[in-house]
Amino acid sequence: MGVVDVRVAPAELEARIAEIGADLSRLYAGHDPLLITVLTGGSVFLADLVRAVTIRCTVDFLALGRYPGSGRKYVQKDLDVDIAGRHVVVVEDIVDTGLTLAYLLQVLAARQPASLRVCTLLDRAVRRIADLPLDWVGFEVGDEFLVGYGLDLDGRLRHVPAVLATHDPSALREDPEGTVRRALEAHVRGPDSG
Repeated sequence: MGVVDVRVAPAELEARIAEIGADLSRLYAGHDPLLITVLTGGSVFLADLVRAVTIRCTVDFLALGRYPGSGRKYVQKDLDVDIAGRHVVVVEDIVDTGLTLAYLLQVLAARQPASLRVCTLLDRAVRRIADLPLDWVGFEVGDEFLVGYGLDLDGRLRHVPAVLATHDPSALREDPEGTVRRALEAHVRGPDSG
């Protein structure tokens, strides 16, 4: 069975999100930016980011789907607010190839926002296909399989308060909660505690 490690600990998440929140608050002082995320993975990061922002902001959600057989994307659940003339920040849990984000930015740009920026918790640049501007990046990650803090395995483990990594997702399938608990405990003990 593969090893599961803590890639980003809760304290690291909290500190970095506070930094991003402070930066957003400075940049958008005097404005009411709209922070949006694609359901479901980005919702955990968005919730904590909104609490770290010290200015008024609005939150909205959308969902994307894929047409069967073609892989083409479409907006399955649209935003509830009009973004024309608004400062918009797309809040992502992770950017991999960038293809989904490129599609989303194209859709949103056509709606004529005042500005359109991207904030991602995790950037997996090693998989990037689409060249995209990322205005805020929480953490750079490698090509491991990641779960926790909104990222899931078969719809599970989004609740884990850290980002966990493994090169073998089957390590999480047999006893996901136990494996997560052991990884978090090992991280707290540290590598020298044996």
